[in-house]
Amino acid sequence: MNRIAPRTGTAFLLHKGQYLTVIDINGQQVSDMVVFNAEDTGEYISSGKSIDFEETIRFTKGNFIWSNRSNKLLEIVKDDVGVHDFLLAPCSKETFEIMYKDHDTQFSCRDNLFKNLRPFGIQSDAIPTAFNVFMNVKISSHGGVSVEAPISNKGDKIIFKAMKNLIVALTACSAKDSNGGSFKPIGYKITTELD
Repeated sequence: MNRIAPRTGTAFLLHKGQYLTVIDINGQQVSDMVVFNAEDTGEYISSGKSIDFEETIRFTKGNFIWSNRSNKLLEIVKDDVGVHDFLLAPCSKETFEIMYKDHDTQFSCRDNLFKNLRPFGIQSDAIPTAFNVFMNVKISSHGGVSVEAPISNKGDKIIFKAMKNLIVALTACSAKDSNGGSFKPIGYKITTELD
């Protein structure tokens, strides 16, 4: 298993047919994930298309993650938690300045995504809304949005199957409120067979 240190990120290639397992090592830790077509980075993960085509905001086993060009990029094939977010943008320096009091602005998911995607030629403005693994976002009956502590426990995982050759970036999220008040690592592994 690979380990993403708290408030950092990584990016890597995931080939068509391979499986990506994202693991909450200690529990209650979010991982922001963005995905690009490795052969054409103008195609990338799309929250809007995915919500449209899957007709849900609660993505879990059996759902697909779609691209801005209406193609399937990932299939969720296993999910221990069933609570993830596909609405909110990656946290950034501006997120902490506008929405939080006394939050460290040195580390953010947006900066960590960009830093790790830059070697693939992807610029900061090209980073889309992330699929926020293990993030627990509540929507009130009046449409209000609140971020609660994740319900994921130590060792919980979600497994994706790649539908194309992909560039994947993952973080160990830097927003305190998203992670139950502390910063923890995220694990991941790539396999050719489903665990």
